[in-house]
Amino acid sequence: MLRIAVPNKGSLSEPASAMLHEAGYRQRKDRKELVLVDAENEVEFFFLRPRDIAVYVGSGRLDIGITGRDLLLDSGSQAEEIMQLGFAGSTFRYATRPGTAKDVSEFGGMTVATSFAGLVTKHLADHGVDAAVVHLDGAVETAIQLGVAEVIADVVETGTTLRNAGLEIIGEPILESEAVVIRRTGDPTDDPKVQQFLRRMQGVLVARRYVMMDYDIRVEQVERAVALTPGLESPTVSPLHHEGWVAVRSMVPAKDAQRIMDELYDLGARAILTTGIHACRL
Repeated sequence: MLRIAVPNKGSLSEPASAMLHEAGYRQRKDRKELVLVDAENEVEFFFLRPRDIAVYVGSGRLDIGITGRDLLLDSGSQAEEIMQLGFAGSTFRYATRPGTAKDVSEFGGMTVATSFAGLVTKHLADHGVDAAVVHLDGAVETAIQLGVAEVIADVVETGTTLRNAGLEIIGEPILESEAVVIRRTGDPTDDPKVQQFLRRMQGVLVARRYVMMDYDIRVEQVERAVALTPGLESPTVSPLHHEGWVAVRSMVPAKDAQRIMDELYDLGARAILTTGIHACRL
């Protein structure tokens, strides 16, 4: 049975469970439930603190897990990323009061406050900067105001919280993070159960990005039409009972669907329909 770690709270929790549900796995109904056995799919889910997941997976106690790239790298665990999941995106940045420093190279002798001490310590070392790192749990933007540090390193989404605290973002991003699937470093990923899990998750990602588009078009316009809807391999083209017309079916990116429909209509296509995709295998 495949043993999988899932975030039990925070910004990773609900999207991860939703994705697993779309992939056909049972998910807990009670948030207090810590372990869930999905016997039909031969999977056992363990709902853990996101920050601890890399530790459990890296130790080999669990086979794979879902966590943030930032949490994985900060843990220093013997685990590695094997799939990006496309949600919980964030940027990890330095911030300080205006005029304090312009770049990480100027942090020498300063103190940096962060909730990701491992990640920041490595980043400073990689840049040859000798600065102290103070670990805080949350609300690190107050560290400068209270004199604990001159610089902070934190997850930034819009930057509003930092600006409200009188701080400015400086330097290049430390890390671009998102939710990822992880596995213990060195463990083979060709395990059939792991591969099945990854295929299911990949199917959800594709289903979220694409819609199925159907339309009718005159034969003489088919080449121009399928150039707009090439699909993943090739569209399906079928003759209609009405001579001179064909029906076309193709997968198209959901974000482009309305524009493609407009362009197809201008080519003379009619009965243009889009249908959501709930699952797929490529």
